[in-house]
Amino acid sequence: MGYRVAVAGATGNVGREMLNILAEREFPADEVVALASRKSLGTEVSYGDKTLKTKDLDTFDFGGTDIALFAIGSGPTKEYAPKAARAGAVVIDNSSLYRYEPDIPLIVPECNPDSVEMFKNRNIIANPNCSTAQMVVALKPLHDRARIKRVVVSTYQSVSGAGKDAMDELWTQTKGLYVPGQEVEPAKFTKQIAFNVIPHIDVFMEDGSTKEEWKMVVETKKIIDPKIRVHATCVRVPVFVGHSESVNVEFEEPLDEDEAREILREAPGLMLVDKREPGGYVTPVECVGEFATYISRLRTDPTVENGLSFWCVSDNLRKGAALNAVQIAELVGRRCLKKG
Repeated sequence: MGYRVAVAGATGNVGREMLNILAEREFPADEVVALASRKSLGTEVSYGDKTLKTKDLDTFDFGGTDIALFAIGSGPTKEYAPKAARAGAVVIDNSSLYRYEPDIPLIVPECNPDSVEMFKNRNIIANPNCSTAQMVVALKPLHDRARIKRVVVSTYQSVSGAGKDAMDELWTQTKGLYVPGQEVEPAKFTKQIAFNVIPHIDVFMEDGSTKEEWKMVVETKKIIDPKIRVHATCVRVPVFVGHSESVNVEFEEPLDEDEAREILREAPGLMLVDKREPGGYVTPVECVGEFATYISRLRTDPTVENGLSFWCVSDNLRKGAALNAVQIAELVGRRCLKKG
């Protein structure tokens, strides 16, 4: 006997990817329901070989639903997630709404699976920010071996992290630059994104960092270890899908690059592609549609004691959002929900 699963936000980038991954990983669902806002009511979405018609999130009865995957943003989530949780569904939320609440678990299954039991507090589990998710998958096995003191990360984040309108803006702006008189002014972004990079994601905070950078700091501490110091610079780049990160790590204990390479090669969720030759590394284009987080350019940082640096690439719509949510659902099913 399988589960009844609801996907809220099924017509969006992440919601569609959730449906794809549920089908690809053969999640044991007897029924999958696609939910969307009233304006998208009846829109058809793919679920494996099946086509689902979206139902109205506003009137949907979550009674009898085992797991509800939410990809609708913080505003609607604040209204509908408690409703689903009260009806008995385990809510796995992709927004930032619940990530920083102490009684709600923030889960990356490769890193802190035992924390999933905390969902019983409020029947809600938070999915981390896309830039955090891929980084902590790489950091956790290294932390277990040598204890991380400090992380300095610079991100190169694709426009899909800002939604469909952002992807459209990159596309139309790029085309417009080639046709005089058809230039497209920035709307979703603060500056031109085509053939450019923008060191600004989310709002600025009092200390000069952006909220995206703050998220990486706070979430890494909550998922792995509150003692880790993190400094992030988050940059939007003209890439459609796939986030990249340059990560510099300082450890408490010695860890040479050869041992680190072996640890990463064996760690769950990671793929090490690290040849010191032209093309011996992974770029965002190559990670699209893949489940793994890829690690390349691993090397010693001689400027600090016990330092390493590496390049980290992942499909942000997958591990950064939809895949991690489905992995959480799998974890909940194995550990917490009894069927049949």
